[in-house]
This record gives sequence, C-alpha cells and structure tokens, in this order.
Amino acid sequence: MRKSLLIASSAVALLLTSCKKNESGNKSVIKMDSSTTVVTDNNGKIDSVTESSSTMEVNGQKTEKTDFVYKATDGTLVKVVFKNDPKESTVAITSNKKTFTLHKTETKNGETIYEKDDMTARVKGDSLHLEQGNNIIELKRTKI
Repeated sequence: MRKSLLIASSAVALLLTSCKKNESGNKSVIKMDSSTTVVTDNNGKIDSVTESSSTMEVNGQKTEKTDFVYKATDGTLVKVVFKNDPKESTVAITSNKKTFTLHKTETKNGETIYEKDDMTARVKGDSLHLEQGNNIIELKRTKI
C-alpha cells in the first residue's frame, strides 16, 4: 500500500513539475492582424467576399496572406491563398486535398499571372483562369 501511494505521489509530483508553460516563445515573430480584410475593386466598391487575411512580421519583414473561396463552373469549391512577402508572391490553390503553389511572374493591365511548370493562373478581379496543358478551368470568387 505504501509503495503504491509513494509511486502515485511521485508520478503526480513529476507531472506537476514537467508541465510548465513556456510563455517567452519566439520573440522575432509578431502576429499583426488576423481579422477580415476589406478589399476594394478598381471602381472603389467594397468587395465583401474576402474570407480572411492576416499579416505577420518576422524580423521586421511583413508577410501577408489572404484566403478566398472560388467556385468552378461545375460547382466545385476551391480554396485559394495569396501570399505576399518580401522575397516572393505566390498563390496556393487547393482542391480535392491537393495543393498547387504557383509563383507570381508578372502583372499587366490589371491581370496578375502566376506560373509553375506547365500550370498558369491568371487572376483579374474576382476571376481566376487556370491552365494546365490543354485543360482550362474558370473559377469565380464566391461566398460560402
């Protein structure tokens, strides 16, 4: 009886001393904002279909991520994440548990082009035109 009581109290004491929460964390990462963002179109009207946006500051450099939901012509929903940081701008397109990340190559006439290998995404306004080989997929930004 004494052995089991001694073992149980030792286990409790060990548990209590090993579960200290470290609140110092990584001080070089500062989360600036994780609220919904208001995006305006070229005509100045508020675009209300923004899902979420966040800005992080790491070692003095800001990184912005904006998530949208797009809908294909067949009704399939696609998650699209635009990421802008000092090094590069990318778009990550997720559908059917697969994610494709494309890098920004150019912007002209209000259209932004992202490419990787044989895949090209053209973003203009709330439309995303995705090309891969001979396959073309048209996506429109939507609310869930």
